[in-house]
Amino acid sequence: RPARQTVEALAPYAEQGVPVVGLEPSSILTLRDEFLDLLPGDARAEAVAESAYTFEEYVAERAEAGALGDVAWQGRGDVLLHGHCHQKALIGTEATERILARAGYDVTAVDAGCCGMAGAFGYEAEHVDVSTQMAELRLAPAVRQTDPDTALVAPGFSCRSQIKDVTGHTAQHPAEVLWDALVPEASPDPELTRA
Repeated sequence: RPARQTVEALAPYAEQGVPVVGLEPSSILTLRDEFLDLLPGDARAEAVAESAYTFEEYVAERAEAGALGDVAWQGRGDVLLHGHCHQKALIGTEATERILARAGYDVTAVDAGCCGMAGAFGYEAEHVDVSTQMAELRLAPAVRQTDPDTALVAPGFSCRSQIKDVTGHTAQHPAEVLWDALVPEASPDPELTRA
């Protein structure tokens, strides 16, 4: 029922060609993958799936098509990127890497599997130890060994929470890092300010 309600709410926009853009990879990828399994043959679900983009996919595609006008970026430095499991399994982190690089960052993707959070799994008392052990396999050591000037980036909310809980370090969403890299004076949108 929630899948059908979501499709009913989004389909009128998708059918008009309005992109459905989201910040949380698992939410957008559920629209593109699981909803098609839950609503097989549903043309409206297919329209929503075709119009659904992660934030990074949408911005990267728009930038590469020249549709962002004269947006200027001043990103500098290194980024350590940890992709969300759902993202890595279905689409990879290439769009995230491309747009961060376009903004001026030197991006390194962490060679790690799941952060261990798996949605709410890591917050459940009976799973906390397993969740932490998963993070400690590769992700947490990579974060701890990273230079303090390197920006930590993770598109998934649960991944950012796990990084903070296990290492004490704060990871940002790619949108936050891109926002920091914008040169407001060069923006084609006079309303854009970082005040």
